[in-house]
Amino acid sequence: MLIDPGVAATFCLAALVMALVPGPDLLFITATGLASGPRAGVLAALGMSAGLAVHTTAAAFGLGALLQTFPTAFTVVRILGAVYLVYLAVGSFLAAARKDDADPARARAEQELSARRVFGRALLTNLANPKVIAFYLAFFPQFVDPARGHVMAQFFVLGALFILIGLSVDASAGLLAGRLGDFVRGRSSVQRWLHCLSGTVFGVLAVRLATDTR
Repeated sequence: MLIDPGVAATFCLAALVMALVPGPDLLFITATGLASGPRAGVLAALGMSAGLAVHTTAAAFGLGALLQTFPTAFTVVRILGAVYLVYLAVGSFLAAARKDDADPARARAEQELSARRVFGRALLTNLANPKVIAFYLAFFPQFVDPARGHVMAQFFVLGALFILIGLSVDASAGLLAGRLGDFVRGRSSVQRWLHCLSGTVFGVLAVRLATDTR
């Protein structure tokens, strides 16, 4: 077999533990679900998984190692990611400050448009975090056995397992957060509070990404 079953089982267990520990992706998904509903929460999870698929491909082809070889490029990507998260935070705070005199039909249309953008936002947020691919390079090689050959294929198999496990956890979190958001979103004051919460989460993630130089 390409990967030893025992190694695969250990990898899946480790991936599940990491998926269950709250991190930037899970916080982003939860905040999105609370503010915009269960559909948006699940779409955010799908967007993050799509980003992980890109990172898996990059790691398999050695692009992550190339990025780490040039610290300046790594820093530029990190800062751009932080700027994008600040942009999302500002948008959330502006939504919280918006007057409630808008037409209900227009508000629903804006909410649907927002839901369609969630996937892209989550994808960009994941791609703009170069530390994800650094994690791939630190974690995945522990489970790759060059003696079995097809190292790139092993990377892709492990990446697929990692994404499936993460998606199951993230989508569940996004769905539950969205249901909770629907339950309490009836009042405009609560809606504003949820937008402020989302803005705060995005802002904290931006600061964390910008200042974490490890």
